[in-house]
Amino acid sequence: MKELLFFFALLLAVHCQKRFIGDQVLRIEPGSNEQISVLQSLQEEDDFQLDFWLHPTNPDLPVDVRVPIASLQAVKDFLESNGIRYSVMISDVQEMLEQEQKEMEANRRMERSSKSFNFAAYHTLETIYDWMDTTIKVLRYCTMIVTHYRNSLLDYENFETPCCLLVFQFSTGSSSRPAIWIDAGIHSREWVTQATAVWTANKIATDYGQDRSLTSILDMLDIYLLVVANPDGYAYTHSNNRMWRKTRSKNPGSVCVGVDPNRNWDAGFGEGPGASTNPCSDSYHGPSAQSEVEVKNVVNFIKQTGNFKGFISIHSYSQLLMYPHGYSCNNIPDYQELDAVGKSAAKALGSLYGTSYKVGSICKIIYQASGGSIDWSYNYGIKYSFAFELRDTGRYGFLLPANQIIPTASETWLALLNIMEYVRDHTY
Repeated sequence: MKELLFFFALLLAVHCQKRFIGDQVLRIEPGSNEQISVLQSLQEEDDFQLDFWLHPTNPDLPVDVRVPIASLQAVKDFLESNGIRYSVMISDVQEMLEQEQKEMEANRRMERSSKSFNFAAYHTLETIYDWMDTTIKVLRYCTMIVTHYRNSLLDYENFETPCCLLVFQFSTGSSSRPAIWIDAGIHSREWVTQATAVWTANKIATDYGQDRSLTSILDMLDIYLLVVANPDGYAYTHSNNRMWRKTRSKNPGSVCVGVDPNRNWDAGFGEGPGASTNPCSDSYHGPSAQSEVEVKNVVNFIKQTGNFKGFISIHSYSQLLMYPHGYSCNNIPDYQELDAVGKSAAKALGSLYGTSYKVGSICKIIYQASGGSIDWSYNYGIKYSFAFELRDTGRYGFLLPANQIIPTASETWLALLNIMEYVRDHTY
């Protein structure tokens, strides 16, 4: 019966999935501030239905944009008429998505037959939560905290799939110890981040008592890990739209759904560029700071738990390790220390496969953006606040193949370990 239900669920998912036949991802290389302005005007053209993966911010950074097939020729003509260089990064988005789905289906069959969990594959929200539930049953120093329960998908989508804040707590001591927060998947389409968080949780769960560095960290600090920070959005990327980025909350007065949860924190909220007032925009900041339950839950949890010394948020893509601020390009008081910590972590990350990461403040290294999570955590007093942008730098973008999950997670772990060691030795 369970397999029959799974078959019908899969059939429904395939039927409901938005398709991207013929859509291309273009890599655009602006050569001047004037061309950046031209691209920013293109970004405001709603008729083209463009999906910017990397936004136009300065001439030193590429711009990646998914262009629907209906707009493809017009956009290419626009770029050529303005003398702006571009190349085709992904020639057919749908082909990549179909390959991704084939790999997931093959993995599901393998997992059912072997009764195992494959860390080198992408999984649905339900499968991840099942694995989390299994993990806590066999580890004495790992618990799962369930808080602020709500039937969000019942509220938003008329489905009976519950959503709540599910956080791993790895602890070997008292409740008052210093702690580090790690979250992943706040932008739902960044699948390698949730997969990296699952691998990381398993690494922590299995290496305590075996790995000297991790053991010394957990003997002094608690680690809280939110594997899926935007569960409604992540579930939607599997059921309806693989490219979905935002939450799934309703916006009164608009037919457009969702808020960018990394523009919704109370840190420069709604100030300056990088966040939109348009509910139809992928960077819509929401009606008010912390309007989204996904954000509000974390804020309340951090405040109620207390004593956090580190806050790390995992995103993709671009291979960056960043620290505050995003809403301002002025240096924070601790920027020299955080820059040094970031560079040390990036060096550790690169030691495994030679993967190169850039390090700097969000505003200076990528773009100015208000309402970000690590800006809030830093302003709240959590000094060691960092954000990762994982692999890659533009070959696959958000559609990173599953065969890169473990290499990505393994190298990221070295950077996380490096940061956690520093926090352990520099509590305040």
